[in-house]
Amino acid sequence: MSSLLMPKATAVWLIDNTALTFEQIAEFCGLHLLEVQAIADGDVSQGILGFDPVLNGQLTQENIDECCNDSSLFLTKSSSSLPDTKAKSKGPKYIPLARRGDKPDAIAWIVKNHPEVKNSQISKLIGTTKDTIEKIRTRSHWNISNITPKHPVLLTLCSQEDLENAIIKAGGKIETDEDNSFSTSN
Repeated sequence: MSSLLMPKATAVWLIDNTALTFEQIAEFCGLHLLEVQAIADGDVSQGILGFDPVLNGQLTQENIDECCNDSSLFLTKSSSSLPDTKAKSKGPKYIPLARRGDKPDAIAWIVKNHPEVKNSQISKLIGTTKDTIEKIRTRSHWNISNITPKHPVLLTLCSQEDLENAIIKAGGKIETDEDNSFSTSN
C-alpha cells in the first residue's frame, strides 16, 4: 500500500464526517491511536483543514459505510488506475573541471587494486570512457608517466558504498581495517 496523501488532514476529515473508531482511522492514516485521539480533542489539529479522501479517490463511500457499521473492519485504500511512479535515476553527476584530471589516477587505483572490476563498471563509477580505462590498463595512455594511483573516494569521484558495491559485484574482496591490522599475541 502506498503512503497516504496528507494523513493528518485525512484523519481530521474522517473524525469530523464519519462514525469510524479511532483505531480504524489510525490504521488507515498510519498514525498512532493517541495522535488520532489528540486530533479529535483538538490538541493537535488546530489549523489543519480536513481533506476528503472520497473526493481524492483514496477511499470509497461504500468502504466507509461498511467500516462504520462493523468496527472490526478496517478501511482499505482504493486502487488507482494510474501507473505506479518510477524512481527517478540520478543521471550523470557533475565533476568540476579541476577534478576531471584526477579521473585517470582513480582508474589506475581501481585497476591496480581490483583488476577484476570490469571496464563498464569503472566507466559508470568514475564517469569516463571505456577507451580511457583500456588505455590505462594496457599502459598506453598518452599521460601514463604522470598517472599515480589514488583512491577514487579520496578524490571525491565516487562514494565508498558505490565502490564497494562495484567490487562485490565483480567478485572481489573488500579490504577492511581488520584485514590490515596486525595481531599481537603474547
